[in-house]
Amino acid sequence: MYKYFVSVVCMLFCVVCSLNAQSDNKPLENQASLVFGVSQLVIGGYNVEGNLFLQRLALEYSHGVSLNLSNDFLEAGNDKSQYLDIHLPWTTGFGIGYRFNNWLNLRVESKWHKFELYQAGAEEIASNLLLDYTTFTLGLGLYANLKPFKNQDNLLKGLMIVPNFRWWPKVSSSLADDQVSYFNNRTGEQEIHEAREIGIGNTPFFYNFSVGYSIAF
Repeated sequence: MYKYFVSVVCMLFCVVCSLNAQSDNKPLENQASLVFGVSQLVIGGYNVEGNLFLQRLALEYSHGVSLNLSNDFLEAGNDKSQYLDIHLPWTTGFGIGYRFNNWLNLRVESKWHKFELYQAGAEEIASNLLLDYTTFTLGLGLYANLKPFKNQDNLLKGLMIVPNFRWWPKVSSSLADDQVSYFNNRTGEQEIHEAREIGIGNTPFFYNFSVGYSIAF
């Protein structure tokens, strides 16, 4: 079911981008934009991203706050079997990339992610913290800056919808050998936790879409 859903999302992404490309024959515009991630709202936090587009150059800074992965959300076979809840107090980083045209760009992105692990259902306070660590990822992001009202001659023209697909593999972590042993009260055993990937299903891959506003200059 998950693979089917991803395939459908990818197909829709390609169709929308194709339609947008056919209607975009303008020279490259310098733009500044501010967008907010939608999927982050679903998991209890938020993400803000600022972009600067100068001809072919794309520059980015993004910062996410208070993201929560409850045990019900985690995939089987990983931290779900250890009855963990995972909290990310912050995730932050920079990107630089290439603009193919006014709406499509590819970026190299470096990001840092802070993970905090709690027993499932426990209050997320310092005394309940099982362990914490940071990871560093370095990967790629493909972004489509779609403006449904770009032909309007009013404030609506700057509204943006930004679907994106990202591949952010983990390069390193603050854990020795990218893993740590800890005692799990729920299983009653010494467990091994491996530093997580940041994407869906504990992989480097994920997709999202953001909404925001851009100004051409």
